[in-house]
Amino acid sequence: MSDANAQIQEKVDTNDVVLFMKGTKEMPQCGFSSKVAGVLNYIGVEYSDVNVLADDAIRSGIKEFSDWPTIPQLYVKGEFIGGCDIVTEMTLSGELDTLFEEKGVAFNKEAADTIREHNS
Repeated sequence: MSDANAQIQEKVDTNDVVLFMKGTKEMPQCGFSSKVAGVLNYIGVEYSDVNVLADDAIRSGIKEFSDWPTIPQLYVKGEFIGGCDIVTEMTLSGELDTLFEEKGVAFNKEAADTIREHNS
């Protein structure tokens, strides 16, 4: 296992929710990362952010780790969920709420409902 792979595994294993993204949750550096971080921030999910721009090994390693070609990448309780399009679809369908409820991840249901109201 490479050092980057070990770092990624450790981050996924020790945090309930992890977002590998370009930039940080306070200052996303691409629109897709901003969209996913914006959803998580708005619905009040506690999550760890990993800025892939700060480490080339992590940036390329996360794509191999998940076998997913794009960033951002969301992990919940060790499970790879997907990128921006999947998280957006899950948010709008209510699947993300269900996932968080099943995994015991706290979030603001009213805020999630508001997102759906404004996008219907």
